[in-house]
Amino acid sequence: MPLARARHLWLLLAPVALAAAAWWHVRAQPGDLPTAALPATAGSARAGVPAAVAHVPAERGAALQLPYRDAVDAQPDLYRYAQQLQQQVRAGDAQAGWRLSRVYDYCASYAASPAGYAADSAWIAAQHTPGVAAMHAARARVAQRCAGFAPSDGLGPRLVAQQRQTAARAGNLAAEAALLALGEPLQRSSSYKRALVQRVLASRDPEAYLALAPAMGARASGDDSLDGYVAGDQFAELAWQVAACRLGLDCSPDSTLVTNYCANAGICSRDSAQDFVSFVFDAAVPRQGADRVDEMVDRLVSEPGAQS
Repeated sequence: MPLARARHLWLLLAPVALAAAAWWHVRAQPGDLPTAALPATAGSARAGVPAAVAHVPAERGAALQLPYRDAVDAQPDLYRYAQQLQQQVRAGDAQAGWRLSRVYDYCASYAASPAGYAADSAWIAAQHTPGVAAMHAARARVAQRCAGFAPSDGLGPRLVAQQRQTAARAGNLAAEAALLALGEPLQRSSSYKRALVQRVLASRDPEAYLALAPAMGARASGDDSLDGYVAGDQFAELAWQVAACRLGLDCSPDSTLVTNYCANAGICSRDSAQDFVSFVFDAAVPRQGADRVDEMVDRLVSEPGAQS
């Protein structure tokens, strides 16, 4: 293995050894979880103080059973799916453009070097530390679904942003929200930002909620244009993500959301049956903050466009 790659992966996995006795492979400090932007493209493991935390009540993981199905999560072969989406994009389909950007984002780390990705995964599997199996399984899911992509496809942040700009200009709300989260909104005015947040809330689109979440977290602190909305700290970002789950986003253990956290950010649960919502309340929210996050989520899913 190249020395640079070995050094990178050692930095990724070294904290795991320190947390060997922990219930979690990687235990996020309160507020750390949102900083691994979704979908993450790179990251380092986060080790915390080992502590047993009770599972969250079942109702927190319950979706609202809305008529929604994530087309990207349902695809086992993302390379073939991307080819189909490209045809739809050429025909002017804004939703296809958004989905294509998600495929590019999900597969970028694999496509940069399939052989290198496989070598890294093999190296990870050989480390005898708790939770490595979860990370290896997540990377295996990425490799299986993204097989066919190559460095020549040019997948990366620039292509993802370009694809999302195209989709947003064609009218896709989730892509528009994602651009705000990237710091590249279609417009820079405060009135546009408020109107965009209002449109996302009114849409009750779980993908738009998830895409907007990074823009509503700590980076929104002090932003007067977002006064009255769930925004301004790490709990707000988590609340938007959990709200997306409650609105129907696939947040199951094998979902794209959970896989990205584990495969790309190194944040994995040792419990293979744990979904994202349970993961958040166990690993990212201190007990004294759980009720606050619950209240935020309730506001976000209760009434379209609701403000405090």
